Amino acid sequence: MYAVIRSGGRQYRAEVGKTLDVEKLPYDENQSIEIDDVLLIGDGEKTIIGQPRVEGALVKATVVKQFRGPKIIVFRYRHRTNYRRKTGHRQYYTRLRIDDISVK
Repeated sequence: MYAVIRSGGRQYRAEVGKTLDVEKLPYDENQSIEIDDVLLIGDGEKTIIGQPRVEGALVKATVVKQFRGPKIIVFRYRHRTNYRRKTGHRQYYTRLRIDDISVK
């Protein structure tokens, strides 16, 4: 069984026992959360598609870790004007372990 969930404006495929790296969520480590923004639930022979969400669907997850991703270098350059700027960015992420997917 799997579910497509929406978190932080992006969509993720969630399966029981797997981990997901989503954009930072305001929860502590080892805290259990419930995600009700479920767009699709798929099982072996049947699929439930929401319009836009599946009513009564719930994905339970546990926050495993809060961390930062790799550094991305942003280099701005303008030709023949001696304009060069080098900056960096590291995105904050939350790692979730999917515990249960349920439909009422």
